[in-house]
Amino acid sequence: MVSPFVLALFIFVLAAFAGFEVINKVPPTLHTPLMSGSNAISGIAVVGAILLAGHADDGLSQVLGILAIALATVNVVGGFLVTDRMLQMFRR
Repeated sequence: MVSPFVLALFIFVLAAFAGFEVINKVPPTLHTPLMSGSNAISGIAVVGAILLAGHADDGLSQVLGILAIALATVNVVGGFLVTDRMLQMFRR
């Protein structure tokens, strides 16, 4: 039987390779609009990380939850800043 950690690591590595291949195929003209659209997904990650950190039983889970909150929040804020900058290019 495969341990849950090994299974989770395997899924993470597969997702990383799939994500890299998908993002690598996006043309530069579509990259910014797609990133602004993915802010909703990062917002869901923030909510999930808050739930994880709130229900954590041990210190490691709390630290990982807080780290996930911080990184997902940086992603959301950065995405909105990029989107705002992109939209300013179309204003006169």
